[in-house]
Amino acid sequence: MERLLLFIIGILFLIIFALLAKIYYLRRSANEIAEAFRDRLEKNTNVLIDISTRDHCMRKLADEINLQLRLLRKERQRYQHGDLELKEAVTNISHDLRTPLTAISGYLDLLEREEKSENIQRYLSQIKNRTEVLKCLTEELFRYSVVSSSQDLNPEHIDIVRALEENLLSFYAVMQEKGIQPEIELPEEPIYRDLDVGAVNRIFSNIISNALKYSDGDLSIKMDKNGCVTFSNTAHNLTAVTVGRLFDRFYTVEANRNSTGLGLSIAKLLIERMGGCIEAIYNNGKLEIKIKFAE
Repeated sequence: MERLLLFIIGILFLIIFALLAKIYYLRRSANEIAEAFRDRLEKNTNVLIDISTRDHCMRKLADEINLQLRLLRKERQRYQHGDLELKEAVTNISHDLRTPLTAISGYLDLLEREEKSENIQRYLSQIKNRTEVLKCLTEELFRYSVVSSSQDLNPEHIDIVRALEENLLSFYAVMQEKGIQPEIELPEEPIYRDLDVGAVNRIFSNIISNALKYSDGDLSIKMDKNGCVTFSNTAHNLTAVTVGRLFDRFYTVEANRNSTGLGLSIAKLLIERMGGCIEAIYNNGKLEIKIKFAE
């Protein structure tokens, strides 16, 4: 009886050991699949997931994931190809529009020198105004296509406090015209970051321009000692939904149809390319756009 009991205990011990070994290999295989899956998503590679275990179920799982990865890779390639074609088309179209618009502007300037009635003068003024708007939209579209297609940035050791000051000064006349007296709080000490100068200026310029478009008459710019910048203004014509889409390409608020809606998209694209972040917050009629550059 005692031998039988020892035999049963031995059998149970072997079963438990086998189960533990099975669980160990299954967990190892699951970890291998998880790590390999994460790696395949991060890298554009044709290498499929392979695991060390011969367990039928785990290998079937790996095969199913490999199948989905193949489909995902095809969709990614199709999207990238289509996105590239779209960018090239936008670049070509916006470039082709420049020539006729320049010619139209030239003829309008010539007409301005001719004698004309009051009505004709008014009509010409409207045509010239619309032509200038179209030129601005075309330039904005062209800049976006160039920025989104280019991957080359040249980081320099720059003072972002000074960069922001210079951009604010460039908008001084526009602020005066709109009757806006900005509240500005900047650190007294310089804050240095390794960033592309042109990209930083474009980011600040686009955000300030956007704030002036939607402002109800006020503007606040604050930078803390860590280099985080907050642009805020009252904008009752916005909602939480519209603010949530401000960074979307070609999205424009209904009240501002003279814009392509690319300004903030360009700012987001550039700041993320340099490792920073940007967000928009809307609370009690106040729009806040916060940016932070990578240290």
